[in-house]
Parts: sequence; structure tokens; C-alpha cells
Amino acid sequence: MPNLTSTSEFLLLEFSDIQDLQILYFFVFLAVYVTAVTGNLLIIIAVVLDHHLHTPMYFFLMNLAVLDLGSVSVMVPKAMATSLLNNRSISYSGCVAQVFFYFLFSGSNFAILTIMAHDRYVAICSPLQYETVMHEGACIKMAAGAWIAGILNATLNTGGTFAITFCSNIINQFFCEIPQIIKLSCSDLYLIEIGILMFGCGLCGGCFIYIIITYMKIFATVLRMPSVNSRKKVLSTCLPHLTVVSLFLFTGSFAYVRLPGNTSSEMNVICAVMYAILPPLLNPFIYSMRNKELKTALLKLTDFGHFPQVSSSKILLIKLG
Repeated sequence: MPNLTSTSEFLLLEFSDIQDLQILYFFVFLAVYVTAVTGNLLIIIAVVLDHHLHTPMYFFLMNLAVLDLGSVSVMVPKAMATSLLNNRSISYSGCVAQVFFYFLFSGSNFAILTIMAHDRYVAICSPLQYETVMHEGACIKMAAGAWIAGILNATLNTGGTFAITFCSNIINQFFCEIPQIIKLSCSDLYLIEIGILMFGCGLCGGCFIYIIITYMKIFATVLRMPSVNSRKKVLSTCLPHLTVVSLFLFTGSFAYVRLPGNTSSEMNVICAVMYAILPPLLNPFIYSMRNKELKTALLKLTDFGHFPQVSSSKILLIKLG
């Protein structure tokens, strides 16, 4: 195969060569994108405007919504353009940007989910120390640390991926997915990126173990509560987070844990939709359905008069706790 290290573009997978089906796929992606963007934007606006939600838990939830908004915006608009314009090409720089921003948002996403588990642990197991531990400065530093971790994760994976010598520019996926890009390699440099991915998976595994241990302690504390109503109230703040973590890990496993050999294009697309689109689409519904405070705040959005006036300075810096 020819050496294409100087290629200026890649060719993505097209969903169908039938025009009517391409238009159908465009409207499906459009509906998914509008739903995901609307849901996450509503959470962000509700947390900013409702002073009852100016607490660490909702501050981190707002960060999660911002990350989900960015994650779904990395690939869905390009998939819509591919279907509508029947143009499979993506520039080299565009492909680099897709890889970088997806790993930034997904890495920061899991870091925020880990921090949210820590927040619930302190609130439930050490309530008297909550305001001391989860004060405004600490929350801002934690959130900033999650974003920095995402940037480092994205930089390592993007650099490792595009240091590879490519022998083709045809990607068997509807966006620039690292496992499919690695398959284009015609040198052993792809082993560097595999090592980086393994290291990243190890860090995610460590975070997952921390979340499991944290919730074991939380459930032990909940079981010691004498009141059934108290148990239900505490669990109502934990179940949405547990559901989102489970969804993130379950769908994320579809990215790299696949059957050996050549997987069909249809299966590649299904797996990609599972881990890249479903979480940011479903997370707003998971949190709003199980959380009464957030549900109330979202209902208030239909009548802005119910919200107290919030100054621009308060919008930029939400008071925590």
C-alpha cells in the first residue's frame, strides 16, 4: 500500500449510498443532537439561575452537562454534514481536532464523575465536615483538575495517534475513532498509542475502584440510618450518579472491547453510537427524572418570573454550599 503520511484528508464511513437513506440518517442525527443539546443546556441554565442549586453537587453536575454538550458536538454535526452533503472527507486537522476534543471531554467526564462520588461520600458519611471539605475553593480546584486531566489525556492520545505512519486514509467509522485510525498504520509506532490507551484504561480502572469503594462506604452508612425516609432521600441523590457511571462504563467498553478479527462496519457504527452518543443524550433525563430539586428548577424555566434576579457576577461565579 502507498505511504500516505503527507495525506491532507481522511475518508470517513458513509452510512448508505442511497440518497433517501442518507437524508433519513441526517434527520435521525439532527433529532438526537437537538435533544442532547437541549437537555444539557437546560441543566446548565437551571443550575446557574436557581440559587437553590448553588451547591457542590449541582456545580459538578453543571460541569458534567458542559462536557456532555461538548462531547456530542464533536462528532454528530460532522455526521449530519456527511449524510446531507454526501461528502465523506474530513481534513487532517479536522480529524486531529475530533480525536483531541473527544478525549478531552470524555477524560474530563470520568474525572468529574469520580469527584461527584467523593462529594456524595463526604456529604453522607461526614456531613459535619462537608462545608469544610467541599468549600468553594476546593470545588473549583477539583473541577479545574478534572479539565486539566482531560487536556493531558487528549494531548497524549492525539500525539500518539498522529505520530503513526499511515498506509491508507480510509477510516472504517463515521468519525475519527482511534482504534480505526490505528488500523491504518504501516509501522510499529502504533504500539505507542496502544500503550497510552492501556495507561488511560488503567487510570479509569483506578477511578472505578475508588467509586466502588466510596459507594460501599455510603451504603454501609445508609443502612445504619434508622429512618426509612432518610434512607430514601439519601439514595435519591446517589442513584442518578450511579446510573450515569454505569452507563458511561458500559457504553465505553464498546469502544475497545470488541470481538477479535474484522468487525463489520455496521457493528462499528452501533458500538460508536453506544459509547459516544448515548451518554450525553441520556444523562440529562437520568438526573432530572430522579432529582426533585432539579426537576423543580427545570419546570421553573417555563416561567422565568419564578427565578430570582441573578446578577452577571453571580452567574459567572456560582456560590457553592
